[in-house]
Amino acid sequence: MLKATKVRLYPTEVQKQHLAQSFGCCRWYWNHSLALANQTYKETGKGLSRGKIQALLPHLKKELEWLKTPYSQCLQVVALNLSRAFINFFEKRAEYPSFKSRHGKQSISYPQNVKLVENAIKFPGTLGIVKAVIHRPVEGAVKTVTISTNAGGHYYASVLVEDGTQQPRTDTQGQAIGLDVGLNHLVVTSDGSKYNNPKWFRKHAKNLKRKQQSLSRKVKGSISRARARKRVARVHDKISRCRSDFLHKLSRRIVDENQVICVENLAVKNMVRNHCLAKSISDAGWGMFATMLKYKAEWEGKVYLEIDRFFPSSKTCSVCLNQIGRLPLDVRSWTCSGCSTHHDRDINAAINIRNEGLRILALGASATAVGGNVRLASGNTQKHLLLSTEAPSSSNVVARAG
Repeated sequence: MLKATKVRLYPTEVQKQHLAQSFGCCRWYWNHSLALANQTYKETGKGLSRGKIQALLPHLKKELEWLKTPYSQCLQVVALNLSRAFINFFEKRAEYPSFKSRHGKQSISYPQNVKLVENAIKFPGTLGIVKAVIHRPVEGAVKTVTISTNAGGHYYASVLVEDGTQQPRTDTQGQAIGLDVGLNHLVVTSDGSKYNNPKWFRKHAKNLKRKQQSLSRKVKGSISRARARKRVARVHDKISRCRSDFLHKLSRRIVDENQVICVENLAVKNMVRNHCLAKSISDAGWGMFATMLKYKAEWEGKVYLEIDRFFPSSKTCSVCLNQIGRLPLDVRSWTCSGCSTHHDRDINAAINIRNEGLRILALGASATAVGGNVRLASGNTQKHLLLSTEAPSSSNVVARAG
């Protein structure tokens, strides 16, 4: 399997200067190639392949001496990344490639000739040995190392290794759990556990406000403004690291304790268009949490299922499968008219998500609807499907896919 480990780098001032020049060269090459690809497409109706983009390098290096500053293969990786960006766009996995800015995050990649030494990483070329804090053992053959820096001035290296082991076979025998995400409680599980939302952005809002007010008073283009901008960026970085740390620990706990994990496939990009909830939804990090659950479950050979976002998990009684017509967000509990069961909205939704996941496993059907075009059956038809599969209500199950 391929695994990446992100470590903190502490380059010297000379190495920082070399990295800044390398970032600028790779960024310029990306923007130049992208502009040329756009112009070629307008004139001929065809784009530029990876080979044609790489063929630009010899002539550009003769014309521009400073383009020889970075390690040669770093520029070749730029051509590979741009080609991959166009492929992802045409296959509708990403947006159209955009031009890179000199502000914000910068990165370069070393595809080979990188070695891990004691408390440092040895890079080819002028950069040499850079001090690093390797907080965990990195086992396997090093494939690619990507150096990045954020707006706060911190340097990181993402080390991609091939560990030489096969991905474990998926096993569905064990405990199943359904997860319902929210804003008051970040995660509510089908067994009744509730994990509060730390709301990291709001916790640091006062400090961030002071830093931003100080930034707004600085003269544009001055050294003091650059320093104030870096202080603001470091507060944002602190918020991001707190959120990531919390989600890593929570996702690890859930994956370790369960074998089948069922979540709802939410359209987060559409939900943040609501200006009343956009800040809270972005601060919760639902998409990041789902990504962490997915790859950690794959590493452990466990099942990760995404339920269709149109499945009425909150409005369906988990006992008798009676579905109500309308359930506003401010209603946090309700009583079923069919069986008189009083439900906690979030726990009931988590139970229904778990049961729907088990039903999908039992039928061997796809877990998500591509593009949201597939709708689950509603009313009596849905109730018949759920009852006919006899999805167990207990969290200890043995399910077989296919």
